[in-house]
Amino acid sequence: MKAFDNGECTACSQEVKYRWGKTDAYKEFSEKTKNYSKDKYDGLSEEMNSIFSEFAFILKNGSQPDCTEAQELAKKLQEHISRNYYNCTNEIFTCLGQMYSEDERFKSNIDKAAEGTAQFVCEAIECYCRKTVQEDKDENS
Repeated sequence: MKAFDNGECTACSQEVKYRWGKTDAYKEFSEKTKNYSKDKYDGLSEEMNSIFSEFAFILKNGSQPDCTEAQELAKKLQEHISRNYYNCTNEIFTCLGQMYSEDERFKSNIDKAAEGTAQFVCEAIECYCRKTVQEDKDENS
């Protein structure tokens, strides 16, 4: 399964720049990735594909988006994005999840692992972000 193909990502880079080019996240992304080689991008793409394959596996085994495994995978995905591209805040992460399930380009690629994976990931991300926001509120109370 290849949910993320670097060729497809390159093709939509103009759209990304148009939509988010003025954001801090895009600026951080540009700075962080400016010296990435093709091999580095390929490795990162494989990591993303592996995470989506893990989501598909637990989905096929009947897990729910709020289960421990799905929540651990959501955290793993957010950390992967933050470590390699830009600070993936909960707000950004929630929007990414929605894009994974609503943008047909992402949905069809992510669902290659198993039908419904994109929606499952979206719901797991939403649950994860709600949970971490609540935990932050509880800590600050």
